[in-house]
Amino acid sequence: MNILLDTHAFLWWTGDQDRLPAELLRIMRLPETRLVLSVASSWEAMIKIGLGKLKTDEKWNEIVAREIRENALAILPVKLEHTYTLHGLPPLNRDPFDRMLIAQSICENLTLATGDPLIRNYPDAKTIWE
Repeated sequence: MNILLDTHAFLWWTGDQDRLPAELLRIMRLPETRLVLSVASSWEAMIKIGLGKLKTDEKWNEIVAREIRENALAILPVKLEHTYTLHGLPPLNRDPFDRMLIAQSICENLTLATGDPLIRNYPDAKTIWE
């Protein structure tokens, strides 16, 4: 399974795995599971860190580098195709980062790991949480 991690899912994976649902954590740990982090999530995290709304024990770039090295984390860039997909999304969620993750999951055929019920309501997005 290819799993695109919502920002909070990535943060919990890297620092507080007890907050992740047990079944999701089991799937994430499988050797055949490919974990993916969007550049949009990194952008969102850096904004929150800069505003003092997100605190991490390590520098963000060190967390991401460690996950790439130790868990073969894949990084997904934002592509033009992803931006075009935004146009067709219903306005269930107005957060631009969430909307980008939804568009990316649809375009790239990824399952989006998120606890956000607004994201899970999008009919074309495959999500996992429980």
